[in-house]
Amino acid sequence: MKKMLLKIKNLETVFRTERGNVRAVDGISFDIETGQTIGLVGESGCGKSVTALSIMRLISDPPGKITGGLIELNGRDILSMPVKEMRKIRGNEISIVFQEPLSSLNPVFTCGEQVREAIVLHQRLGRKKSKARAVEMFRMVGIPDPEIRYKNYPHQMSGGMRQRVMIAMALSCQPKLLIADEPTTALDVSVQAQIIELLQDLREKFGMSLLLITHDLAVIAQMADKVVVMYAGKIVEKAPSEKLFSDPSHPYTQGLLASMPGYSSPGKTLPVIPGRVPDPAKLPPGCRFSDRCAKRTDRCFKEEPALFSLDNSHFSRCWLHDKEES
Repeated sequence: MKKMLLKIKNLETVFRTERGNVRAVDGISFDIETGQTIGLVGESGCGKSVTALSIMRLISDPPGKITGGLIELNGRDILSMPVKEMRKIRGNEISIVFQEPLSSLNPVFTCGEQVREAIVLHQRLGRKKSKARAVEMFRMVGIPDPEIRYKNYPHQMSGGMRQRVMIAMALSCQPKLLIADEPTTALDVSVQAQIIELLQDLREKFGMSLLLITHDLAVIAQMADKVVVMYAGKIVEKAPSEKLFSDPSHPYTQGLLASMPGYSSPGKTLPVIPGRVPDPAKLPPGCRFSDRCAKRTDRCFKEEPALFSLDNSHFSRCWLHDKEES
């Protein structure tokens, strides 16, 4: 039986704006076991990246603030940790890879020195050993001629190579959890496949857990053990990957999967979900998906549904699954 690595319960992250408080993440809960890959999906602005930043405690205050909930790493509440202790965990036990490496890497330092700096910070190695470790990480993530590439600046590398540098930096301290936030969005299709394969290989090599945030449902189907679907700050469905793709229960999830080329009607025009995501500063009462849902009832506009359990592993936030009502 796998050990629980990360537990998130009723997490709330709020941003203060001129239009009022915006609940970017509104009471979400999910777990990640050791060695497990969780796929986090949903439209832009649904709260995926804010969830990742909340786990890392990188929410800028102001304007943002984690206002409630629990995040436990191996049974330790990281939300109540002193800043100094959290810095030891960030990068050492939990690492993150962002979607645009050019904005994450410092343009005035070589890529190798930036990876070496992370190793020195967390592993307390000397210059010679930390450089050797950085070169070895370059080699491990498939960067050719790592001794030469160590001296390259970010602008001297392609997008795919820069992303490999970010992965090398994130894994240099062998973290227990890697968060990959849209790691292939800015890359060519062929390079995307290489990065996904690399993440799979490294996850197995290090035995780490992976939180994969992406719009690409095909990648989720290939890599994730479980899938968490978010909409307007809420989790609307979570289930094992195979179950979610074979029998999606929430209308929003059904719409997402129907928009995948070849998923339901190969060769036909892809269906779209009508309407728009609600304004996060003016969320409607009831179900947040009700305006766009073809299966809505009057109740959907008045009462917000709970996350109903369909079985021990499959949950859906839809009144269609209210057993008492049925």
